[in-house]
Amino acid sequence: MKKVAQFFKVSRELFLEAMREEFPQYTETDILDMYESLELPKRATKGSAGYDFHAPFAFSLPPAATIKIPTGVRVKMDDDWVLKLYPRSGLGFKYRLQMNNTVGIIDSDYFYSDNEGHIFIKMTNDSNEGKTVDVAQGAGFAQGIFLEYGITVDDEAQGMRNGGFGSTGA
Repeated sequence: MKKVAQFFKVSRELFLEAMREEFPQYTETDILDMYESLELPKRATKGSAGYDFHAPFAFSLPPAATIKIPTGVRVKMDDDWVLKLYPRSGLGFKYRLQMNNTVGIIDSDYFYSDNEGHIFIKMTNDSNEGKTVDVAQGAGFAQGIFLEYGITVDDEAQGMRNGGFGSTGA
């Protein structure tokens, strides 16, 4: 196995800012306690491809509801690699929990953005059976898989990323 990446927490200040924006019901003390409890993504077994992302807080997602979760995580990876994000298989199978952008793509240069490469995961409970998804704090809810990629022989991209969704002008 190639070792191509390392997970880190974003700064306390950035996590606090993101949580206040998305979840104003939490106090600063609540958020800082969440930050201290954050688990970096890890594989469950030596044969696992996916690194489990853990919920920084408990949440309940009724059918048709959406949630945008600041994970508090960033990742530094080698060039020519990408981190692809998916729901945990069991949650997708049991509840039709889906990523809002189908597959999350974390590029290697995202780590250097002004937002520290903070990974947000936006998901929807697309249950057709009226099932509510309940996720405990610290439970795995998404997974990330590292993949190597190539580029075309005539590729001359020189742009620099600064931000997340839509930051490259697309």
